[in-house]
Amino acid sequence: MREIALHILDIVQNSLAAGARNIWIDILEDTPKDRLVVRIKDDGRGMDEETVRKAADPFYTTRKTRKVGLGLPLLQANAQACEGDLKIASMPGKGTTIEAVFRLSHIDRPPLGDMAATMVSLLAGSPDVDFFYDHQYNEKVFSCNTVEIREKLDGLSLQHPEVLGWLREYFEEKERELRN
Repeated sequence: MREIALHILDIVQNSLAAGARNIWIDILEDTPKDRLVVRIKDDGRGMDEETVRKAADPFYTTRKTRKVGLGLPLLQANAQACEGDLKIASMPGKGTTIEAVFRLSHIDRPPLGDMAATMVSLLAGSPDVDFFYDHQYNEKVFSCNTVEIREKLDGLSLQHPEVLGWLREYFEEKERELRN
């Protein structure tokens, strides 16, 4: 995938398919340590140890519609190509945590990509799921979650076009502020 944001979208789709009701997306960009860490945690069905071992195999999938599962293997390959790695922790009934680590300055590291578009797509497509988003760039942090957003909307749907437009602008502004 050309952007890490697309990997995040793919992994969150797996979380949603596993019945997650709460999803945490954490991004840590640490320039002094030259590290980029992307962590997605959910409270979905989780996986047993054998499934966790197979999850990064491109020829293993639990889907019935195709015979390959490329999301985690591609993320792992991207991370390893950038002097990083992929970790998967999961327990049946407790959920799953996926963590990808990249050397931030590595020439082959894909760009983070459009996190505003990714988050708005997830919020629009999963209005009943709670998302907790934290993006840290060195000492600056942008945190946002749907629990607080819903409280402020006072009953207005996250799927309302004006709300989605506002969310897009809000995420874009906050992501820009991290780098300034």
